Amino acid sequence: MSKLLYTFILMIITTLAHSQPVPNVDENIPYLMTFGNQAETSWGDDDFSQTFFFLIPENYKEPFFIRVFDPDTGGEVDEVSGDRIFDTRCVYEVFGGQGNWSNDDAKETDPFGDYKSGTLLASRAFAENPRYDNDWFSFGPFNPSQGEYAAQYKGYIFKVICEGVLGNDGNMYKYYLSTSDTENRLIEGANAFAYEYSFRMHNDNEEVSHIYPYVEEGTLSVKVSNFDWDSDGQIMVISVNRQGSNIPTSGEDNWEEDRLTVYEEEIGTSFDFRFIKAKPGLVRNNNVVVNVRNQFDEALPFYTIPIGGVPKYRGEVEFVPIE
Repeated sequence: MSKLLYTFILMIITTLAHSQPVPNVDENIPYLMTFGNQAETSWGDDDFSQTFFFLIPENYKEPFFIRVFDPDTGGEVDEVSGDRIFDTRCVYEVFGGQGNWSNDDAKETDPFGDYKSGTLLASRAFAENPRYDNDWFSFGPFNPSQGEYAAQYKGYIFKVICEGVLGNDGNMYKYYLSTSDTENRLIEGANAFAYEYSFRMHNDNEEVSHIYPYVEEGTLSVKVSNFDWDSDGQIMVISVNRQGSNIPTSGEDNWEEDRLTVYEEEIGTSFDFRFIKAKPGLVRNNNVVVNVRNQFDEALPFYTIPIGGVPKYRGEVEFVPIE
């Protein structure tokens, strides 16, 4: 086993605190976001589908639950469209079994092909429902062995897809991986990750949100793509070698891309993408989509807890591109 892989696995196994809320506390993201499939993409969702993966460490043998906060679309948390009537239905699906993660389509950033690979373990559709407004719904119990075993993670992976199948409103929600169906109780050593992040920004100029793509071994460069940023301030990239560089941001209903060279010191660490809202003025209910791809056009994972911890700039070092 290489030193880098060993360190990577050790970091996952020993990440205990705040490891199961999605979004995580360190990310400071209010909600995940998925719109109904009849919405205009200018509301901030490019494909009306979002996939997250949950990692259960192999030494955990007990049943667990995947909990969803505010799974319905309606009421206090969610975003109603211009007609002011909630008419949206979203379906949550939980997949386990072989191929639910390892299938190439499952790791893609658009819902095409065999992205629903694996074995369907649970499914539930939610429309507007006051019973679940600002409250939790629990999927499970599941046994860890129902997932797909991944040797590189030393654990079992499960997939959750939230998809807008009707309507044009915005569903704002969160996940929590728990040992209980009635409370949020941590599973030590667990983690969660996605290959594309669709989320709601704060309605507060002072709040800064973060996401943490992991720079895997063999990465020479990355392409950073962001959708419908609405020119709402700046996106800053920080790493062990970057004190803070801005990337181009998208406007209304369009993608913007930027390419970054990866330095040797950044391999096996995480980037910190900081979403800093503009001042003065306030763009309210701003929904954003972000993904990062390497030089082979493979999407990089965003871990809810950054692997290796939140990156800190190491000061004056020599920048040496990988050749």
